[in-house]
Amino acid sequence: MCGISGIVNLRGGCIAPDQLNGMILRLGHRGPDGIGIYSSGSVGLAHARLSIIDLQGGKQPMSTADGDLWITFNGEIFNYVELREELIKKGHKFATRSDTEVILHLYREEGENCVRHFNGQWAFAIWDAAQRKLFLSRDRLGVRPLFYTQTADSFLFASEIKALLACPEVQCELDYRALNQIFTFWVTLPPRTVFKNIQQLPPGHSLVLENGHIRVWQYWHLEYPPEGETAEDNEKKLTEELLALLLDATCIRLRSDVPVGAYLSGGLDSTLITALTRKLVGDRLRTFSIGFDDAEFDESKYQTEASAFLHTQHSEVHCSCEDIARVFPEVIWHAEQPILRTAPAPLFMLSKLVRNNGFKVVLTGEGADEVMGGYDIFKEAKIRRFWGRNPRSAWRPLLLRRLYPYMEGLQRQPAAYLKSFFHVTAQDLRSPFFSHLPRWELTAKLKNFFSEDVRTEIRSYSALSELQQDLPRSYETWTPFNRAEYLEAMFLLPGYILSSQGDRMAMAHGVEGRHPFLDHRVVEFSTKLSCSLKMKVLDQKYLLKRASKGLVPESIHDRHKQPYRAPDGKSFFGPSLDYVQQTLSPDKIKRDGIFDPQAVAGLVSKFKAGRASSTKDNMSLVGILSTEILLDQFVHERRGARGRELSQKESTRGTVSCE
Repeated sequence: MCGISGIVNLRGGCIAPDQLNGMILRLGHRGPDGIGIYSSGSVGLAHARLSIIDLQGGKQPMSTADGDLWITFNGEIFNYVELREELIKKGHKFATRSDTEVILHLYREEGENCVRHFNGQWAFAIWDAAQRKLFLSRDRLGVRPLFYTQTADSFLFASEIKALLACPEVQCELDYRALNQIFTFWVTLPPRTVFKNIQQLPPGHSLVLENGHIRVWQYWHLEYPPEGETAEDNEKKLTEELLALLLDATCIRLRSDVPVGAYLSGGLDSTLITALTRKLVGDRLRTFSIGFDDAEFDESKYQTEASAFLHTQHSEVHCSCEDIARVFPEVIWHAEQPILRTAPAPLFMLSKLVRNNGFKVVLTGEGADEVMGGYDIFKEAKIRRFWGRNPRSAWRPLLLRRLYPYMEGLQRQPAAYLKSFFHVTAQDLRSPFFSHLPRWELTAKLKNFFSEDVRTEIRSYSALSELQQDLPRSYETWTPFNRAEYLEAMFLLPGYILSSQGDRMAMAHGVEGRHPFLDHRVVEFSTKLSCSLKMKVLDQKYLLKRASKGLVPESIHDRHKQPYRAPDGKSFFGPSLDYVQQTLSPDKIKRDGIFDPQAVAGLVSKFKAGRASSTKDNMSLVGILSTEILLDQFVHERRGARGRELSQKESTRGTVSCE
């Protein structure tokens, strides 16, 4: 795991090493073990290294022996051992034991199709000097980030946007359409980012820059069978196959020249991965978790039970509301986009605990809910369709109350409200986004806080229409359950779970997360499963539970799913939080122009009076605060830096040198 960046001057001008250095220094947290720079004519590559495999020989940027190919690489290719052996049989000679060199040689052998052979998580750039071509690629599920932009003179790329913004010629301005998307879906739709004219390479895509032209294409995508197609239903056979795949996915993710630990949340997914890891490494496994002051969010009981059952050496970081507020500005600096929940903040603290204990690599249970039918939104959609078949039923809506026992406001609402909120009309049932309509409509209410100027600018824009245009042609042929899974796996997973909660929070402290459930073989296996094996009636992750039987404590195997959450709005109204009051002050809100000062003041008063408790209130407060912090850290800081630069130039104008 590392940070990467680079520049190609489109007019043939030379790249200044200072510019490369300025970019890569912004990514020092991703690669604290060393910095490398390659500059040749109009091309420059930079690398900040987190050394995990071949500690001595894996330094980057790396080249082939003849110097024709150069690479800067962030991530891991887990099947590099097998690929290396195949390449040696074909006559390739290696100078290192690193997976980086395997990428170079496979690119030489297969060209742009090399990525189809990788089992891993990656973002890399290869400069092909002979072809005068730059090749970028990002892994299938979007575990690792990769951003790019183009100016009048240059094409620039980096692991994080802040490295691009280190270059003065790169524009730094928020994109209001992107804000519209975040305040609907929680994420931007690739390739859009929250910054104008800065794109993300979408998951499962590659890019080539050649002769000044950019070509982007998709090399992998999620595909489900058409509804009604018969699927394998031998539960015993499928359970054994799933467990074997997960064991191998875990095994190859233990390839490392430094110790590997595991996150242990107390849920089924992380406990199963920890159990499989324990089988492979024995008694020396270290596990890490988060505990909360607030019992509503705390899962320490299950974490302790899982650790004792699996005989791991366990460490916990305790998180309070004050802790969340304290680290929140750092969280936004690393996330580089507004967020609507505080859940990334405790994970930021957790990765610091991991690093302080001498670990650079952890395995996690991320991805199981998306590919094995684990989220409540899948169950909710199933209940809503069940209700929709008999909309006059008095008892069917009660299932929705049972689904969300922790949402007190929902429990008090009459059936008419539930029917409206959960979209159970004939028209709603026909929507391609039926599963997500309640969530997206609730989130979209946050846009009521936008200023009149922002509302005017986005009035003619429909985020839903843009999303619908991006759907695959076969989407409508899939089952409703699989459509819901697709929306989670292709948008919320890479855009928030693996980013704001994942890569960004872990790499803030130089920690690499590895996710066996996101091994593409596991994902492709899951897409072929019958929906009833993912959710039998309302029993979530049915097949995964079968596979985990006996490997995890019964209490964890049988427990009701508790979604990972953290205290939200109330975290920001404790003592000694001057930055919150300053950031949300009416004068500042008015000056920045994104939100309506009166509406924000009303929300703040509601929290101070202890009257804010709804999901909408919490998301609104966190979304507004994070957006304003982002403005300060990036847009205002850029303007301030340019103002200081102009002031310095003005002060030296007309002076005479004494030399």
